[in-house]
Amino acid sequence: MDRDRFPIDPWRLVETRFSLEDVGVTETLFALGNGYLGLRGNQPEGRHAHEHGTFINGFHEIFPIRHAEQAYGFAEVGQTIINAPDAKVMRVYVDDEPLSFDVADVREYERALDMRAGTLTRHIRWMTPSGKDVVIDFERMVSFEERHLAVMRVTVTVLNSDAPVTVSCQIVNRQDGQDVYGGSAPGGAAKKGFDPRKAEKIEDRVLHPEEYWQDGDRVALSYRVNASGMTVAVVADHVVETENEYSSRTLIEPDIAKNVYRVQAKAGVPVTVTKLVSYHTSRGVPARELVDRGRRALDRVGAEGVSRQFERQRAWMDAFWDRSDVAIGGHDDLQQATRWCLFQLAQAAARADGQGVPAKGVSGSGYSGHYFWDTEIYVLPFLMYTTPLWARNALRMRYLMLPAARRRAAQLNEAGALFPWRTISGEEASAYYAAGTAQYHINADVSFALAKYVRATGDDEFLYREGVDIAVETARLWATLGFWRFTEDGQPEVFHIHGVTGPDEYTTVVNDNLFTNVMARFNLRFAARIVREMAQDAPEHYAQMVERLSFDPAEADAWDAAAEAMHIPYSEGLGIHPQDEVFLEREVWDLENTPPEQRPLLLHFHPLVIYRYQVLKQADVVLALYLQGNHFTDEEKLADFEYYDPLTTGDSTLSAVVQAILAAEVGYQDLALEYFSQSIFVDLGDLHHNASDGVHVASAGGVWTALVAGFGGMRDHYGELSFDPRLPKAWPSLSFTLHWQGTPLKIEITAEQLRVDAGAGEPVSFSVRGETFVVGAESTLTVPLRGQGPELSGRPRISDIGDALREDGTLLSASVPTMTTSIPVITGSIPIIGAMPGDDANLGIDS
Repeated sequence: MDRDRFPIDPWRLVETRFSLEDVGVTETLFALGNGYLGLRGNQPEGRHAHEHGTFINGFHEIFPIRHAEQAYGFAEVGQTIINAPDAKVMRVYVDDEPLSFDVADVREYERALDMRAGTLTRHIRWMTPSGKDVVIDFERMVSFEERHLAVMRVTVTVLNSDAPVTVSCQIVNRQDGQDVYGGSAPGGAAKKGFDPRKAEKIEDRVLHPEEYWQDGDRVALSYRVNASGMTVAVVADHVVETENEYSSRTLIEPDIAKNVYRVQAKAGVPVTVTKLVSYHTSRGVPARELVDRGRRALDRVGAEGVSRQFERQRAWMDAFWDRSDVAIGGHDDLQQATRWCLFQLAQAAARADGQGVPAKGVSGSGYSGHYFWDTEIYVLPFLMYTTPLWARNALRMRYLMLPAARRRAAQLNEAGALFPWRTISGEEASAYYAAGTAQYHINADVSFALAKYVRATGDDEFLYREGVDIAVETARLWATLGFWRFTEDGQPEVFHIHGVTGPDEYTTVVNDNLFTNVMARFNLRFAARIVREMAQDAPEHYAQMVERLSFDPAEADAWDAAAEAMHIPYSEGLGIHPQDEVFLEREVWDLENTPPEQRPLLLHFHPLVIYRYQVLKQADVVLALYLQGNHFTDEEKLADFEYYDPLTTGDSTLSAVVQAILAAEVGYQDLALEYFSQSIFVDLGDLHHNASDGVHVASAGGVWTALVAGFGGMRDHYGELSFDPRLPKAWPSLSFTLHWQGTPLKIEITAEQLRVDAGAGEPVSFSVRGETFVVGAESTLTVPLRGQGPELSGRPRISDIGDALREDGTLLSASVPTMTTSIPVITGSIPIIGAMPGDDANLGIDS
């Protein structure tokens, strides 16, 4: 990061100089949201935007997916997040001259995302062409307490002269057309060319006007979405505070509303205009009712007062940081980035309230606003250990998707339920099945998160009433998707799962993907365990489940048998776990010698080229080593990490956090810190060149996990809390808070000790490097540490493979795909590239 422009501040992200060159990135970095409503960090003038974004979680349009060649079971209906009406516009004019950053003489500028207050502020000192010295202070907030509320406030003060000041407040339907100041900023337009990470564009009109009106300073616009049938309403109030004389003018049309305030400003006498905005959406409620909800919300907020909303926001943030903060001693730069990531998690999930957590939260349109497996594996750990209610809400979203998931499983000839790879509505929206629907592991990911949540919180009520349905239906799918291989005498011997894709999307539709098999094994065992626990501990809930799901107790025995016999690929020759049954038969991609301009690979090589090679988009086996680490030895983890790390491109932002965790565990301490640094600055440094599409929420969640599980060494296998710290040498301390079955635990790690301060609750049992301890409620326990685990220098390299041989005796060697018109000719066992027929000197055979 440019630290002159973005100085280090442990509690704020500050910008000291505006630039039109990276406006898309800064719109993401300074976005506000609460999990339901999101406002991109557009300037209030409404000009020079990369993407004018106002997004509401789950607010989407649908469209038919047009496959070049249709086949049975392909996803048929696409879904994409759409723009809600934009209420961010508050334009300022002095002497009828507009503030516009491309020409304005700006003497002072500071924009700050205050992560303690939960607000975005901007301070400008502007010298107008006529010599007016103007100070403009702007403040924006998306309320965490009031889910549907956003507050925007601008204060204009002309310091050196009387002058006419105008503030034009607008609400614009940008989904169906820009206003006259629309369009992209210079340098801020999206790059041309194919990029599957971006949202689809819909050319037809999307939002059809319903009720709209203006009543003094209050205005309402509402719409029905063309194909999905969803409805949206936005209602806004305007409050003017000034000792100057002023008048107002209004305009209302189906796609725009204006409240314009014209002030005869005296020198040094400020003008403050506050806009209070309420957004409501529904899948079927008439727009008129949503307008009424907005009116009631603003009536209530108006009675409380604007200042009260900012006070409530600060109190909410104080409570959030008290239970969620992670403190890195002595490194304010990392501290700032860490808190930015944690703040993004709150903005993506806090008030999702039964909706999912989109891959970009509500900060941008990237990935079309879809929910993926990212939520369960990368985001829910932070939620369940800091604010369990948010995790429960996210899991309920999966529970509510079960009817659609059952239909999808039946469509694919399987029992139980199959969760969609990417979705908003619950229906599968992935048009490319090889890297979408084939990722059956999402079923296990959801059940894994459910199990972790229940063990961490003790929330058996949710498990018995709703969660068990997820566990049973996902286990049923594995039981039919997999199959048995039998011995000669007809006895079942090994359970296989074929035709699946693991987390690594550079290797698709394979047999016995290790990650899938390991996670399916967990899923099967978990489901069998909880139905038996219910039968014993909660017989009434068990009876209801049996009736509801037509459950046969023999199913649990079958699940245990399949789990016990699950095939886990292993190469005796190389001493590693192959990513899938034939992974090692592929050629090795030489990433170290791949030109930077050919990265990421998915934008420069056809999938069929990539699929032929041992090359990973993201951690696959390594992720399994972390999530199911109690099933692998230390030696296996080290061998697997050293093999797969140099094959992993990091083209996915989900990869570096996992590599950091395993690097720390196996001993590559410096490499772990390097991967962590890549993860924490994914968006702040725009390392993947697509931060303009929105925050990488899963990567932000992974940052928390890398800190707590990677450097803090926290694990909770089978619900048993343990620690094996790996504190970096340059860090004096690391501290974080965990909530374990209702008891808050403040953990502080230094080079010499691990200290646990327990809050109110029950005593907590945990282990540190194999030794068991118990900390009582509201007490402190200190455990001495001897070192920070093994230490290995450098990093694994492809060249380290050396003379390694496959199981069939062939040599592993690395290469980079190249364009060539020459024909390889074999002489003995050595291929000679470039020989042509008739070139006897190169043929190596008798002429």
